Amino acid sequence: MTESTANPQRRFRGRPRGRELPPVALAALRQWLGDERVEPALRHRDRLIEHLHVIQDAHGHLSLVNLRALSAYMNLPMAAVYETATFYAHFDVVHDDQAPPPAVTVRVCDSLSCQLAGAATLQAELEAGVDPAAVRVVRAPCMGRCETAPVAEVGHHHVLYATREGVEAVVDTGHYHPEAIVWQRLAEYREAGGYRLLANCREGRVSVEALMNELEQANLRGLGGAGFPTFKKWHFVRQEPGPRYCAINADEGEPGTFKDRVYLERAPHRFLEGALVSAWAVEAEALYIYLRDEYPGLHRVLHAAIAELEAEGLVAPGYIVLRRGAGAYICGEESAMIESLEGKPGKPRHRPPFVAQVGLFGRPTLVNNVETVYWIPRIWEKGAAWFAGHGRHGRSGLRSFSLSGRVKRPGVHLAPAGITLNELVEEYGGGMAEGHALAGYLPGG
Repeated sequence: MTESTANPQRRFRGRPRGRELPPVALAALRQWLGDERVEPALRHRDRLIEHLHVIQDAHGHLSLVNLRALSAYMNLPMAAVYETATFYAHFDVVHDDQAPPPAVTVRVCDSLSCQLAGAATLQAELEAGVDPAAVRVVRAPCMGRCETAPVAEVGHHHVLYATREGVEAVVDTGHYHPEAIVWQRLAEYREAGGYRLLANCREGRVSVEALMNELEQANLRGLGGAGFPTFKKWHFVRQEPGPRYCAINADEGEPGTFKDRVYLERAPHRFLEGALVSAWAVEAEALYIYLRDEYPGLHRVLHAAIAELEAEGLVAPGYIVLRRGAGAYICGEESAMIESLEGKPGKPRHRPPFVAQVGLFGRPTLVNNVETVYWIPRIWEKGAAWFAGHGRHGRSGLRSFSLSGRVKRPGVHLAPAGITLNELVEEYGGGMAEGHALAGYLPGG
């Protein structure tokens, strides 16, 4: 009796468990992502979701072959890659025995404002009018464009005030790229005094203590929902030993909320200055921006704006890290966002410890909302009394309200803190639309 027949299992030693990976799959991955043998940072776990986006964008889905290749590429367990890919709504994982989805996906927003504007009827009309072998029509959560309801997305292109004819025209023309955004460039922002505060901070003309005092007097609070005083958050993070990080949550997935998108579209450099000042205040090793995947046009804008800052020497290359979400509402919660930034499923962490103590990569992390940091340069320029001087009914400050639904003037309205709903609708929203009376509303964000 030979050794192999005496112990059949010995014949398989040295072979990898599971399905063998075709070498061509790993070679193709290196063409898309870069050679991880030359640039080891490409293998870091926090790059996983970015790599999944590249594959999804290239193929329209994630095959198990490519997930196995990515597992080998990043030296991660296949289970970790698969768990992350299947957690997020914008990744389409296709098993070996399944057919890939059609080449074109049309997403119809099913949030409240879009439902009021006829999204369900639109979806039914689209499903009846397209070839299901070539186009799939699916429901999707809020896309952050509630003032232009109903909204549909073809590929990465959003169709506003969508109709069946309008969506079908986009499908026919093949224009699946994000819509163009006209935004304030660096030169224009600097001509208006932009980045002066950042320069003063870096050059010692403005101290952290002075700026924190100004924000305290202005009563600037977190404008992502929690309302925690901004200066106190800075203080808590600064108390923790370094290294520290700063992360900005631009994943406003709350139905009916789109104020952060509007501010990023109008003045991305004011946002970036406020974010960089915040990072300076806590001596952050890096600044991370987590942008929801429903804003693909803004991904281009911020990528270009960051490149402008690097080209002008206002920020070191790689200091600002822009990351895409992947369609997970829960990542609006700060610890879930931290998990996602680390390349994991966006599941909230147990607290304590808080992210100000143990955040990104296990280090103290300052997490702020887009609109919160957007106001910092303006408050310093105009003074705390200017910001705090607004308010009604015992409240102080300014608030941005995303108003949509059956009002005459939907959109983002800057109004005094403490304003009542009736005052907001009548004074800023132009009143209710013809034939409608205010019966109820959904507060969010």
